[in-house]
Amino acid sequence: MMGKMLRFSLFGESHGRVVGVLIEGVPPGIKVDMKKMKAELERRKGIRRFSTKRRENDEPVILSGVFNGFTTGSPIAVIIENRDVDSSYYEGIKNTPRPGHSDYTAKIKYFGFNDYRGGGFFSGRLTAGIVIAGYFAKEILAKAGIEVKAYIKSIGNIKAKDLSVEEIFISKNSFCPDEEAFQKMLEEMERARKEGDSVGGVVEVVAINVPPGIGGPYDEDLEGDLAKAFFAIPAVKGVEFGLGFKIAELRGSEANDPFVVKDGKIMTETNNCGGILGGISNGMPIVARIAFKPTPSIYKPQRTVDLEKMEETEIKLRGRFDSCIVPKALPVSEAMMALILADHLLRWLSWKGLMSLGKR
Repeated sequence: MMGKMLRFSLFGESHGRVVGVLIEGVPPGIKVDMKKMKAELERRKGIRRFSTKRRENDEPVILSGVFNGFTTGSPIAVIIENRDVDSSYYEGIKNTPRPGHSDYTAKIKYFGFNDYRGGGFFSGRLTAGIVIAGYFAKEILAKAGIEVKAYIKSIGNIKAKDLSVEEIFISKNSFCPDEEAFQKMLEEMERARKEGDSVGGVVEVVAINVPPGIGGPYDEDLEGDLAKAFFAIPAVKGVEFGLGFKIAELRGSEANDPFVVKDGKIMTETNNCGGILGGISNGMPIVARIAFKPTPSIYKPQRTVDLEKMEETEIKLRGRFDSCIVPKALPVSEAMMALILADHLLRWLSWKGLMSLGKR
């Protein structure tokens, strides 16, 4: 289970009866808008041309924690049925692990008892539960005026230009505010699709209006919790904040963010640190980038091993695959950031409440 004050855990398998999420710690009295929740799930389907041909309705069913349209404060359980499932293909490849997938490691970890159909519990299908939990987290953040937005920073070698926070949040393009770069990204995804291959990319996710003081050192580290959450998303292989690895190329005089006073508030002139210092938010936008590997399921022949015969062989996959999962990762990345921020916000508010009691 991820989180401390706001916690969630996923359940289900890709080809099982349902996938779902259990969310604990959501305060009572939050209005639940099922249309908004469903819209978030629709975003998770990405760009149809580059997504799996598996067609799921993704209709969320709330089992507990919501009454008369409002959260009750008790645990919230939500499920989504798996309807468009075809497991026949996976029976034939269960002993030839797909390169780049968790087939082999899962088989070893769970002594061969894991559900191997469609990746089982390791499938991207489980991210539907993350998006649902993220919906509730965003509603909590909204009460504090905090907003979270993700966009495609790059696909393959095609990169969006550097964008201001304003450009990111006012853009009408839900995938990438840089229209020129986005058209080239679409072309790159199309090339991979036609070649029976796949392509990866980078998602940038930004949070604004986060108050200073959220987080802490060591096991309370906001960066650490965000990084752990992002790495829990299937296919993530890299995470950075602010300037990220580029900051290692600078001198301290270039990397440091000078403090200034603007409109009566303490701010920094630049935001190389990505809004977090010492594991604690500093009031500036929190900026993170998440690297997603190319979808490992491709139509080209790949080398693997036959686990029963203990010999090398070749596998040529059939099935319904994404040629690029990056567009689908946008609401998932937002959800993960929202969940961690909401968890830390609730913790900080409890401290703040205790501090105010001490002043009476």
